[in-house]
Amino acid sequence: MDVARVAVVVEDDEDIRALLAAVLEQAGFDVHTAATGADALDLVRAHDPIVTTLDVGLPGMDGYETARRIREISSAYIVMLTARTEEIDALQGLDAGADDYITKPFRPRELRARIDAMLRRPRMRSDVAVRPGPASGSDGESWLEHDGLRANPAMRLVVADGRTIELTRSEFDILVELLTSDRRVVSKSQLALLLRGESDPGAYVNDNDTRAIEVHVANLRRKLGDSPSSPRWVETVRGVGYRLPAG
Repeated sequence: MDVARVAVVVEDDEDIRALLAAVLEQAGFDVHTAATGADALDLVRAHDPIVTTLDVGLPGMDGYETARRIREISSAYIVMLTARTEEIDALQGLDAGADDYITKPFRPRELRARIDAMLRRPRMRSDVAVRPGPASGSDGESWLEHDGLRANPAMRLVVADGRTIELTRSEFDILVELLTSDRRVVSKSQLALLLRGESDPGAYVNDNDTRAIEVHVANLRRKLGDSPSSPRWVETVRGVGYRLPAG
């Protein structure tokens, strides 16, 4: 059964809100719009979108807090839009649960491309709560393992020492890439292209893309309870990327 293409646009500027809605409608989405974070939460609850665009500079509840609250109730892909050019602002958005960010002014074609890339990645379901113990049974072969860490790509579940770990879509995809790389180093550029849904190894990756990977990996480590100085699951190869530590 196909997932309904529903989008929520959250933007307090009326002209930009109309432009975003038009871009998404042309892409085949049923679009609902809001000017505040509180209204956005109501729309997300009511319509269960697969994509939400979210302005950082909202009145009252800002975009960061709105993203955190959306992430508590929805697995929607979140694209943050910001007029702020400081790197820390974009990283704060990723840390709040956003999947991607775009700075204003933006090109409609870029927004379409970013959303198309996200839709090529599996969407985690927010309406099913699964709490697995150690993997066993008929699905055991689909689990990836390393030193007490287990991940099931089909079910999009992670268990570390028997604890179920809640990860964002980007954190999960990074972890699976490391688990399937058999201790080969995975570069930050490779991970950035993975999250963008691109397969061309020669595609351009900028400093913001690689810094975003560093934020995702830091959040992944924090949730796993892993130490950068004495890693059990995610080891940094300085100046290159990441790999699984030796067992």
